[in-house]
Amino acid sequence: MKFFVDTADIDAIRELVAFGMIDGVTTNPSLIAKSGRDIREVTKEICDLVPGPVSAETVALDAEGMITEGRELAKIAPNIAVKVPLTWEGLKACKVLTDEGRMVNVTLCFSANQALLAAKAGATFISPFIGRLDDLNLDGMELIADIRQVYDNYDFDTQILAASIRSANHMSEAAKIGADVATAPPAVIKAMVNHPLTDKGVEQFLKDWEGTGQKIV
Repeated sequence: MKFFVDTADIDAIRELVAFGMIDGVTTNPSLIAKSGRDIREVTKEICDLVPGPVSAETVALDAEGMITEGRELAKIAPNIAVKVPLTWEGLKACKVLTDEGRMVNVTLCFSANQALLAAKAGATFISPFIGRLDDLNLDGMELIADIRQVYDNYDFDTQILAASIRSANHMSEAAKIGADVATAPPAVIKAMVNHPLTDKGVEQFLKDWEGTGQKIV
């Protein structure tokens, strides 16, 4: 499973890139606003850091506006994936932009039917939102599993990009189900390393080693 990081924080991206932990980046208007920077400037810097896809989101509500914005965003760098919402207008924009050879991430997916439409429109990525379904006492992972089954039934090329990831458990569950990609905040990706038994084991090893009075260097 590929890891994308969901942030516009350059320092956080740089750290994860240095460790080889991420394959791409997802952004949205909220994350850009949080960065306090110009969308073109920060997106270009991210694209220069990350060789993989960088999702940049349109804000228009009509297909024509999304297409115009998408083309403009795609000028920033060749690894831009234009992000459009899963609305009828968004699907229209997806079809046009995909036919032009651009990567398109169709976002805010909450049903298998929506995911099926996005695949038919040629989406590069479909972004089902796990956490927001969980917030409504629905199982977001069931949606990932449903989309995986549908896509496998018909060999769709659209990649499942599990989004709205809230925990390390979300990451492992998405991987077990077969999501192609998961995008998560930096803190969630880093939290995947944590386990109390690992910490306890390191503590015991160090204690035993100190008892020998030896040094490696």
